[in-house]
Amino acid sequence: MKRILITGANKGIGLATVEAALNHHHDVAVVLGVRNIERGQAAIDRLCEHHPARASRLELLEIDVADDQSVVQARDTVITRHGADPYPLFGLVNNAGIGLGSNDIDAVVNTNTLGVKRVCDAFIPLVKSAGRVVNISSASGPKFVSLCSEEMRAFFQDASVNWSEIETLLHSVISQPQDARHFQSLGLGAINAYGLSKACVSLYTMVLARENPELCVNACTPGFIETDLTRPQAEASGASPADLGMKSPEYGTVPILFLLFGMPPTSGHYYGSDAKRSPLHFYRAPGDPEYFGP
Repeated sequence: MKRILITGANKGIGLATVEAALNHHHDVAVVLGVRNIERGQAAIDRLCEHHPARASRLELLEIDVADDQSVVQARDTVITRHGADPYPLFGLVNNAGIGLGSNDIDAVVNTNTLGVKRVCDAFIPLVKSAGRVVNISSASGPKFVSLCSEEMRAFFQDASVNWSEIETLLHSVISQPQDARHFQSLGLGAINAYGLSKACVSLYTMVLARENPELCVNACTPGFIETDLTRPQAEASGASPADLGMKSPEYGTVPILFLLFGMPPTSGHYYGSDAKRSPLHFYRAPGDPEYFGP
């Protein structure tokens, strides 16, 4: 069995990815990373309602990616459960995220960017050679970068950047009052906590790939999917999610499954919702020519 840990797995794109992986890959078992065990168990009950045999391929793991201690405890739990196997995981999907439309930069960055770093620090040592790491980013990342200064656009595309440089940038953002002048002084364009956090996830993916050449590490956007994260946009506009072009969560699994089980030609890149490589510094729409730049 190829065991895969998916964070934020009890609803939305995370839950859809669990179900798609089970449906299309019979040699896969999934660890549902959830903040709340009761909601996680309810998700498993729904998955198994008409397919009781799935139960043997599912397990719950309590994990809050925004909390250092929770992530360490979750890692130790996996080691305790599967300690006989020196590399208990084939894949890791960093899906948990918050904050679309929020400008609480501290909270959004702590979950969306630092959360990915925490989980990778804890769990990548448990991923077997040739395993997969998929970081769920967003088209909000390249859209954010496209509005940055030329210097910062270059920064967000620089494959030689290290984590300490990303961390320094985030600290410089969070340590000062969050106003337009502060963002502009850093070359970051408009205030956009979510876009900043996801641009940093895509950049950090390049760092991870460079540091873990034995793994296949990539980021992707699932697309404009109707979830708890995006639904408030429709509510605020008075339009339905479908009217705004949102798709159901199963559509968001396309690039994730490709990066988990397909044959991506490279590691350390960002893919669009159509599972085609996309740029980090401007938006490539699904169906547009694939990006082959640096």
